[in-house]
Amino acid sequence: MDFSYSDEQRMLKDMVDRVVADQYDFDSRTKIVDSDTGFSADLWKQFAELGLLAVPFSEAAGGFDGGGAELMVVAEGFGRGLVVEPYLSSVVLAGTFIDAIADDDKKAALIEPIVSGDTRYTLACYEPAGRYDPYWIETTAEKSGDGYTLNGFKSVVLNGDTADKLIVIARTSGDTDAVDGLSAFIVDADAQGVTRRGYPTIDGHRGADITLENVSVAADALLGAEGKAANALQHAIDRGIVALCSEAAGAMEIACDLTLQYLKDRKQFGVPIGSFQALQHRMVDMRMGLEKVRSLTLWAACSLEAPEAERRQRLSAAKAMVGKAGRKVAEEAIQLFGGMGMMDESSISHYAKRIVMIDHYLGDREYHMAQLRDMTLAGQSTDHAA
Repeated sequence: MDFSYSDEQRMLKDMVDRVVADQYDFDSRTKIVDSDTGFSADLWKQFAELGLLAVPFSEAAGGFDGGGAELMVVAEGFGRGLVVEPYLSSVVLAGTFIDAIADDDKKAALIEPIVSGDTRYTLACYEPAGRYDPYWIETTAEKSGDGYTLNGFKSVVLNGDTADKLIVIARTSGDTDAVDGLSAFIVDADAQGVTRRGYPTIDGHRGADITLENVSVAADALLGAEGKAANALQHAIDRGIVALCSEAAGAMEIACDLTLQYLKDRKQFGVPIGSFQALQHRMVDMRMGLEKVRSLTLWAACSLEAPEAERRQRLSAAKAMVGKAGRKVAEEAIQLFGGMGMMDESSISHYAKRIVMIDHYLGDREYHMAQLRDMTLAGQSTDHAA
């Protein structure tokens, strides 16, 4: 299989890298993170003008019909700059969910403002009791007149405090952990009964806990068929995993580069500490971890249209490797930098925090290792039955 980029993908990569290099130096990022919204509205509009917000959407939705490889190119470039704009929450998770579940007319109307940067969405799915299980939903949606009434609680909703619209996953039927019976509703973020508690996360991004108390929505707020949102939800999460793994690869690359440069510059006993063989070995281990993540991520990105069993295995393998190798790179970078690596003024500390936190979004290493184990056992059972 040829894993080299096409001419179009190389052009996309060059554009993303150039924007990040020109607009997203460490000081500029610090100011953006410290702002009231936690992202730059001007940069968000620039991303829209460059077409970056349209990359993962189908042509029917007004997008560029980009696949996993194109998504990887964009996310890896954002990872190099530690970009904090709501690309994952609004475009990748919420946007591709709409693209997967809505009919052509409705998806075009809903996604056009996402592509233009005028409206920011977020996917309000996960709940505390379910941990990383996206199908564990206690939030309910009950029919009420011509619409629905929503009640429930959503935790750590990415950019939930600044989003204009929420896509709320609620249960219209079935048990709490059932795959069937999940429905999706578009809810105005400032609708009556919606309470948002926003907060910064340790990696410079933002999250929110969202309470829905007797929130009334019209019938047309329902996306797709009632009780049939599970497939679209998995579609969006799969692309979210590719984006997160790709971002981790970009951040790990810069962490390795910064660490190597520090080993060349820092002197002890009159020589650069990078001349010590033990530190050279640790640097090689960091690079090996980066290449493992990059290889598995590319494999997963090219498998988004593969049969379900293969797709799920490859995505979980990539995410589990990010949790293992990513943490290794982050911890080694801090150790090799020494006290400098712990300072907030040092960019390496922010790369380390983002790499570690990526492990905890959309399932951590333990969760995906368990998924791999269950899929392996299920495959063995099928083979024995045959």
